[in-house]
Amino acid sequence: MQFYPTMKKIGVKLMRGVASFQDRHSLISTDPVLANKEFPWVGDVEAAYPAIRSELEALLEHPERIPAFHQISPDQERISKGDNWKVFTFHAYGTRIEDNRALCPQTSKLIDRIPGLQNAWFSILAPGYHIPPHHGPTRAVVRLHLGLIVPEDRESCWIRVDDQICTWEEGKVIVFDDTYEHEVRNDTPDRRVVLFVDFDRPMDRIGSLVNRLLVYLIRVSNYVQVPLKNLADWNKELPKTG
Repeated sequence: MQFYPTMKKIGVKLMRGVASFQDRHSLISTDPVLANKEFPWVGDVEAAYPAIRSELEALLEHPERIPAFHQISPDQERISKGDNWKVFTFHAYGTRIEDNRALCPQTSKLIDRIPGLQNAWFSILAPGYHIPPHHGPTRAVVRLHLGLIVPEDRESCWIRVDDQICTWEEGKVIVFDDTYEHEVRNDTPDRRVVLFVDFDRPMDRIGSLVNRLLVYLIRVSNYVQVPLKNLADWNKELPKTG
């Protein structure tokens, strides 16, 4: 019964152990928070904000249809409690979630244009919730947040990445490396929603080969396969509309 947790810990340590190799072969900076100018397509993401926001608002009319993060990914139970952190998934390590994409065609069209797309979902944080400090599993990907719904009191709703504090702005992108310790606080009475995207880190040829192997190993592991099954089951159980 201890085999899977033990292997998971070994795998996480192994992936973090190759971070120095990835640093040497990265074509972008390895700072905790990255400059948007390193990614020339970020402007296209920000320009799509009105259409994405409109599709999000339609989904939020029925929040009960959107699962909590840990209901899909049991590995997130330490940082996702109750209904405080919900996710509406479009891509999970390269797998397209067609039922969800059909409900948000403009969002899907936009994320399909992101180079090296791996993960994409709406990340919905309840008022007053704190996501505890944690680390992502691999530097093979870089994370992007597009602010969609941001509390009026922006200074009380923030993400810390290593020693840097960032606040969201509606229609604006933040790019960061989630292998650095990070946490989120929403100390406001309002929810916060971002478009959450992971994409391949730009690397030289050798680095790209190694990163493709790492992403493949993640993709075929229970870390991804269990959430994919749970998500399929969740969508299957939803009542059909229209």
